[in-house]
Amino acid sequence: MDPSLILPYLWVLVVLVFLEGLLAADNAVVMAVMVKHLPPEQRKKALFYGLLGAFVFRFISLFLISIIAHFWWIQALGAIYLLYMSIRNLISFFKEKDHQDQDGTDDHHFDEEGTEIHASPKTFWATVLKVEFADIAFAIDSMLAALAIAVTLPAVGIHFGGMDLGQFAVMFLGGMFGVIIMRFAATWFVNLLNKYPGLEGAAFAIVGWVGIKLVVMVLAHPDILILPEHFPHSVLWQSIFWTVMIVLVVIGWLTSVRNNKKEEKK
Repeated sequence: MDPSLILPYLWVLVVLVFLEGLLAADNAVVMAVMVKHLPPEQRKKALFYGLLGAFVFRFISLFLISIIAHFWWIQALGAIYLLYMSIRNLISFFKEKDHQDQDGTDDHHFDEEGTEIHASPKTFWATVLKVEFADIAFAIDSMLAALAIAVTLPAVGIHFGGMDLGQFAVMFLGGMFGVIIMRFAATWFVNLLNKYPGLEGAAFAIVGWVGIKLVVMVLAHPDILILPEHFPHSVLWQSIFWTVMIVLVVIGWLTSVRNNKKEEKK
């Protein structure tokens, strides 16, 4: 590689690691919420399968990125699934809000003798399957975001995986760092959700917002062009996206803290 390319490649890699870390956090939130109903032992197994799926699907999408970027309907399927999951779980969350246990413990996973009650195999594997489908949708979003940044780098002239080797390597490293961050974030989010159950609503609102982000990418696809092609990567849209994301997190946090204080006064 030309030495003059090292600095821009390192800079883009830093940006990608930061971006993938944020996207990995979203993915970790989803996994944490989806496995939260399982007892501790099965929860750990489900998280392991979820993290493994996140790694595999990001790796696969990296090699298929040219196909994913070309066919808008693949992105649309990811958006539909995230929006469906968000709406379905938000409705369920608000319906059950008045009946949720707010003490932040796992006592309901144990019988009177202190023996852990396991979820049925059907429930466990259904949960794992839902997590894997979410991983696929987030992998599509992750690689499309990484591609938009990586293609700005000068090519090294060697092709691999359907794109320039230098750009491919940067996307690969950024994606793997994202999965590593997710590994630690997922367990942390599970504990956080146990302490602040109200954050679950904010988590699924975030899932829906990521789904809308994919909708915007579909509408700006060259074969659709309802929105300008550059719009998903513009400063305006990125500012709107991250502002709404932060607002959702803040609202979820404040609501959950307020609910906890109400419970403590009872």
